Amino acid sequence: MLMPKSDRTKIYQYLFQEGVLVAKKDFEIQHDDIETRNLYVIKSMQSLTSKGYVKTQFSWQYYYYTLTDEGLEYLREWLNVPEGIVPKTLLVDAVPERAQGRRFNPRRGDDEGYRRRNRD
Repeated sequence: MLMPKSDRTKIYQYLFQEGVLVAKKDFEIQHDDIETRNLYVIKSMQSLTSKGYVKTQFSWQYYYYTLTDEGLEYLREWLNVPEGIVPKTLLVDAVPERAQGRRFNPRRGDDEGYRRRNRD
């Protein structure tokens, strides 16, 4: 399908940035996240799926696209993105540390923070 290169670039940039893409199965509407027609999004993802660059899952009238490792390399080359930049789905978040507050320790006998219910 013929589509403007600027629209294809927008779609590929969004896919590379997020790592995933969702499109409703409706060819007449504008895509919610990308400023282009939904038909362009679905057809460009269909093309990438046939090349093995994207995995497609369809459920409840929505297409869910996930970027593969081969697709990551293809888009990196197509968009001229350096090696250090990765999609949000591949970023590793630091595990938040637990709060180091005092807790009840039955061996010490302290009951700070622990209240018994008053029985009448």
